[in-house]
Amino acid sequence: MPAYKIASADLNNIPLQKYIAKLGKPIFLSTGGGTMADIRRACSAILELNPLLTILHCTAAYPVDAQDMNLSVIPSLMAEFPKQVIGLSDHENGIDAASIAYMLGARVFEKHFTLNRAFRGSDHSFSLEPEGLRKMIRNLNRIPVMLGDGKKWVLESEKKPLKKMSKSLVASRNLSPGHTLTEKDVAIKSPSGGLPPFELERILGKSLRVALAEDDFILLDSLE
Repeated sequence: MPAYKIASADLNNIPLQKYIAKLGKPIFLSTGGGTMADIRRACSAILELNPLLTILHCTAAYPVDAQDMNLSVIPSLMAEFPKQVIGLSDHENGIDAASIAYMLGARVFEKHFTLNRAFRGSDHSFSLEPEGLRKMIRNLNRIPVMLGDGKKWVLESEKKPLKKMSKSLVASRNLSPGHTLTEKDVAIKSPSGGLPPFELERILGKSLRVALAEDDFILLDSLE
């Protein structure tokens, strides 16, 4: 057996926890129906004998209603047990909770699985079928990719849409060389390619070196 799962029903079963801990294998401890004091007691008993402990936040309801999931316990467990991996034993009838739990810090996920939700038995109706499990795993794998690196910059995928949608300063009407620009002479229109709108104050009061037709870009080299 490569690892052992201690169910929520045995959160207070210290003799069993110690027996499993002495085997030296990784342990996944579900915490449904327990208090933080119960979790501390169990973790203390296990960690004295075995450091390979993952703590799973859990609500021992089958299925669990959204208002009872209390996923905010996950950061509390991380603060209480900073050296342990925190996860989620998920009894939700769906796949949303895992992604939310990941964002809160969970890194191990237990989910009930079935080949057919119509099978008889208490767990099948809220378990995931193969396609549902694939979607949950897909969503979890997308999260770190979607989070990115935290640096704000113009992405390659943005450049083409921005060229079409962004605005430029253009002539609002036909203008002659030597004309001094006022706000009435300038319009702000798509696409980009000319001066951006934040340069408006910079060009007002400047004289034109060349003639501009309506909607021509106003460029710095067009000005005296």
